[in-house]
Amino acid sequence: MSERDASGAVDLHLRQVRRFRLQDSFFHHSTQLFAFVVLATLVGILVSLTIEAWPSLQAFGPSFFWTNVWSVPDDQYGALAAIYGTVVTSVLALLIAVPISFGIAFFLTETCPPWLRRPLGTAVELLAGIPSIVYGIWGLFVFAPLFAEYIQPPLQDWLGDVPVIGGWFAGPPIGVGILTASIVLSLMVIPFIASVMRDVFETVPHVLKESAYGMGCTTWEVVRHIVLPYTRVGVIGGIMLGLGRALGETMAVTFVIGNANRINPSLFEPGTSIASTLANEFGEADPGLHIASLFTLGLVLFVLTFIVLAISRWLISRSVGSEGL
Repeated sequence: MSERDASGAVDLHLRQVRRFRLQDSFFHHSTQLFAFVVLATLVGILVSLTIEAWPSLQAFGPSFFWTNVWSVPDDQYGALAAIYGTVVTSVLALLIAVPISFGIAFFLTETCPPWLRRPLGTAVELLAGIPSIVYGIWGLFVFAPLFAEYIQPPLQDWLGDVPVIGGWFAGPPIGVGILTASIVLSLMVIPFIASVMRDVFETVPHVLKESAYGMGCTTWEVVRHIVLPYTRVGVIGGIMLGLGRALGETMAVTFVIGNANRINPSLFEPGTSIASTLANEFGEADPGLHIASLFTLGLVLFVLTFIVLAISRWLISRSVGSEGL
């Protein structure tokens, strides 16, 4: 090769290196910009909610968060009833949804016949695409009357006289209420949790399960000692995804929770949630403390969701850390 050809090859290589560096730099700064856009949007939402909620925070102070008063004519507001309804319905929904979702995921990955696995899995995923207002309409006009006639009276007969928990099932069987909203919420979050659990269960290497079966383990022992420890990070993520969906759900809860701004020990009594209060009152709220209090409720819901995500990240990081020990 002549000296001129060698020099040309070197120049070509340098131009390619410079082009690749420019491409990498452009890609790096573009993805960095996208990340900062998300962060800026998050900060902007938080700042705007705080600014709009500030008159309410000034007027009522920290007591706004533990005051059980919501009176529009008296211009007195407190978030405790809405916070209580949001937390109780979400927790009850998870208590119902997690075991059912685990059973669905376990059946689809371990014991379901091959010819049924795909259609049944597709049906579970399709449930996640149903609009929430459809769940609300079904809950109000179909489930609530059946719940009031066939489920609430037996629950009162069986559990109404039990110490401590008997008061949870007191009151007239009217259908709508905290428990009804929790059941409808559980139906809405089951597809999300079950889909995540099924996907992570399928990532378990077959050799691990086959080895356990070869040692004489039962199916339950394989799931308990092999599948769950291997997939606990994904399982936690799926449960927290369902909790986040339950906390922010609006229309379905608005239809069936009863929309009463008060705290009742009975799960049969009407209640409210942050999202349903916002949906019911924001369109007709007068400027002043009323709309500022609604913005404060939105801020509370934002903070609750952030806390849930933070706990989720902590649990996942703890699980990953323990795996590395």
